[in-house]
Amino acid sequence: MRRLSTQDQNFQQQFAELLAFETVNDPELLKTVDQIIADVRAKGDVHVLALTQQFDRHPATTFSQLELTQAQLQHAFDDLSDDVRQALELAANRIREFHQAQKQDGWTYVDALGNTLGQKVTPLDRVGIYVPGGLASYPSSVLMNAIPAHVAGVPEIIMVVPAPNGELNPLVLAAAYLAGVSRVFTIGGAQAVAALAYGTATIPQVDKITGPGNRFVAAAKRAVFGQVGIDMIAGPSEILVYAEGENNAEWLAMDLLSQAEHDTVAQAIFITPDQDLLEAVAEKIESHLADLPKAEIAKTSIANRGALVLVKDRAEAIQLINQVAPEHLELCLDEAEAMSAEIRHAGAIFMGRYTPEAIGDYCAGPNHVLPTSGTARFSSPLGVYDFQKRSSLIMCSEQGVKTLAKTADTLAQQENLDAHARSARYRYQS
Repeated sequence: MRRLSTQDQNFQQQFAELLAFETVNDPELLKTVDQIIADVRAKGDVHVLALTQQFDRHPATTFSQLELTQAQLQHAFDDLSDDVRQALELAANRIREFHQAQKQDGWTYVDALGNTLGQKVTPLDRVGIYVPGGLASYPSSVLMNAIPAHVAGVPEIIMVVPAPNGELNPLVLAAAYLAGVSRVFTIGGAQAVAALAYGTATIPQVDKITGPGNRFVAAAKRAVFGQVGIDMIAGPSEILVYAEGENNAEWLAMDLLSQAEHDTVAQAIFITPDQDLLEAVAEKIESHLADLPKAEIAKTSIANRGALVLVKDRAEAIQLINQVAPEHLELCLDEAEAMSAEIRHAGAIFMGRYTPEAIGDYCAGPNHVLPTSGTARFSSPLGVYDFQKRSSLIMCSEQGVKTLAKTADTLAQQENLDAHARSARYRYQS
């Protein structure tokens, strides 16, 4: 795992190179994805089935075999062991409780001229959620995408999940049942995104697509944006851990590895002003890489994109954290809350030594769909607000229009928009 120090002469260059990563600008990737989208738009279900047979080796011979019934979802839920069902229900309840607090209601007020102004909040009609399948099969992603949509009041939720060789994780189906997903299709990749965005004879067109996927999914989401809304273009998972003072090096090492095991291009960065702690964490990382089931993935991630960074002090660390704008940020120190006030850019902030990022992935309550690749500078976690839209409300009184129309008339003339000016003028001259 590479070691960096802010005292190195070329540190900023090294740090910038560490952060540089691009997943969806490969011309060949974009060309392939564009062709898939065009074919799905032209051929619909037939082409989606063909690609699912080709890429996922799915045994289905008709498109109808790619849709799961509610009975199948319920059977998966009912078949869970008691401990797993209780864990899933507890996580769902905590996620629902947190997102209930995000729900926005409309509002109005009457100004001094008697005009009524305000905002109407309306849920989207139909959303599509993409859930990874195969090697990366996450029931937690079902809960994190579907529950906020339900809280927002979305009446129809369409889920797509790839099923390599026709195999699915039953827990994913159980989570779909618990979260109230309307329909589930066992398709994935760019073809699933295209089907959701444009609709087919069987798959209804949605208004927004959310959820993580591989680089083909990310490229497809970017390509269909505008036709539908999307949550974000997600890159590989990231964690940045800052620690000072008394800390358990084994805990910190495992927190870093918890993200490294996601993907060979995931990123884990450790920052500290304590050289001894840095070395202790490095030692623990190496020791745990010997027995992790996903050790090869984690080793590649740590070797290619991981880093141990020595800083002079906390102030220097804060500058680096805001430069990274990490997806997950752990602050492992006594004054974690105070330090968090100085963090401007982070998807989620885990404060204190007893708050591992893994809790946030499953059952803390806040959403685990977070901005990656530095986009926390301008983006937020997925939430209820992503499944609602706002309309402005304006109703002029007779007195109000006579006053405001004069202003509109004057400004419209300055913009050489005569019809605008007359439209306003007729109201106050009548």
